[in-house]
Amino acid sequence: MTIFSKIIAGEIPSYKVAENDKFFAFLDINPVNWGHTLVVPKKEEDYIFDISDEDLGEMMVFAKKVAKGIKKAIPCRKVGVTVLGLEVPHAHIHLVPLQKEGDMDFKSKIDNPDPAKMKELAEAIASNIE
Repeated sequence: MTIFSKIIAGEIPSYKVAENDKFFAFLDINPVNWGHTLVVPKKEEDYIFDISDEDLGEMMVFAKKVAKGIKKAIPCRKVGVTVLGLEVPHAHIHLVPLQKEGDMDFKSKIDNPDPAKMKELAEAIASNIE
């Protein structure tokens, strides 16, 4: 069971942003920018391109809804999207609020993000998802 599956199951706490029957979105605990959100399938799959076409399409539509919520909740020019997937063997999409391209630098993280701010951001994003 991956760490993401444990988060989905509620065994590990998270800053949940959205959920449906197939997907789960939560704030990254090592964010590159405030509001950095992960979108994961509930079914464990290591490589995003091994997900069925139908589920991958649904995952992107789910991610789009979350990205729109992020953009409404956090002042940013755009929400960047990327798939890296090497650090956890569970497919996931990164959504990162951007003012400039450098905001998507995964070598630079926010050290020890404030839990109160993370909770506030998660609630703000969640309340802006339609």
